[in-house]
Amino acid sequence: MNDFQNTDRNDLSEFFTDADRGNNLEQYLQSLSPETVTQLAKPDREVLQIIQNNVTQMLGTLPPQQFKVAITTDRESLGQLLASAMMTGYFLKGAENRMAIEKQFDEVH
Repeated sequence: MNDFQNTDRNDLSEFFTDADRGNNLEQYLQSLSPETVTQLAKPDREVLQIIQNNVTQMLGTLPPQQFKVAITTDRESLGQLLASAMMTGYFLKGAENRMAIEKQFDEVH
């Protein structure tokens, strides 16, 4: 279980800076029930697998049985890798939501 799942809905302040105060997204997140926050924080297995494959391809795919790979990078490059993985996750979540909506729409018609 990650730290976000353990966060009380009224104690999300650690995730926001003072510049974020009054932000609609922050207010929305604080209004959610703990169960909803937990559900939102759960990664879908398929999405997680795609992101893992994407990161692995970026870093290299030497088999760990024969190689001990150590990766050295600077802060900016690591940040870019994290941002790329996050954007992939957002994209896949949007695609997953669209697929579910289209499926529901097809069932109705």
